[in-house]
Amino acid sequence: MMGDLEGKRVLVTGGSRGIGEAIAKGFARSGAKVAITGRSEETLKPVADSLGEMGAEALAIRCHSGKAEDRKSLFDRIEGEWGGLDVLVNNAATNPVMTPLAETDLGAWDKILSTNLTGPLDLIQKFVPGMKKQKSGSIVNVASVAGLEPAPGLGAYSVGKAALIMMTKVLAKELGAFGIRCNALAPGLIETKFSQALFDSKPHYDRFIRNVPMGRHGLPEEIVGGALFLAGADSSYMTGQVLVIDGGSRV
Repeated sequence: MMGDLEGKRVLVTGGSRGIGEAIAKGFARSGAKVAITGRSEETLKPVADSLGEMGAEALAIRCHSGKAEDRKSLFDRIEGEWGGLDVLVNNAATNPVMTPLAETDLGAWDKILSTNLTGPLDLIQKFVPGMKKQKSGSIVNVASVAGLEPAPGLGAYSVGKAALIMMTKVLAKELGAFGIRCNALAPGLIETKFSQALFDSKPHYDRFIRNVPMGRHGLPEEIVGGALFLAGADSSYMTGQVLVIDGGSRV
């Protein structure tokens, strides 16, 4: 599948677990070189080992996506090892609070936006010059249905993902002439450690599932096909779009 991804240089941030890990393994199965990031070397190593067992050239790079110095080290490492990227998947995200937006601590707000919005933009700014030089590149930003519909109790996260979607569209307009595409994925409720708080709160969980025609939450593996599609040649005339994978919650 997606044979055009063979040998492509791919970075998946937040690739040590959940959706990011599933996407990284999907690229590995497609023959790509895959770099993954995470905050802990202990969680990165087993995933990198799995990618290697699939035959992929893998890089495991410790990086806190909300810290500028870590993002700089990440960029320098990939430039040194691979000379740039063909595909950038901005997946790393955080959500330390489940609080009404009007009551959200501004420190938590800053933490969420620095990781979920500033981090992706900084990496895009770092890798885009190389993509312009090679006249090709695909950027896939992992947003959320929370960025398309208000998510009470997840206000800061929701606002950040909405901004990420708009950033995707702006970049598509600005970068299309250079052969660089920028699209977004908008998953619904996916069973991951990241979303565990929603699974632990029956009222929140029931509210999400009530609007899902398929009557269930999703799994990380169900997001992989969308990521590979947006990264590869099958979507070569597609940019600035949001691919929703949510069991039909927004129908």
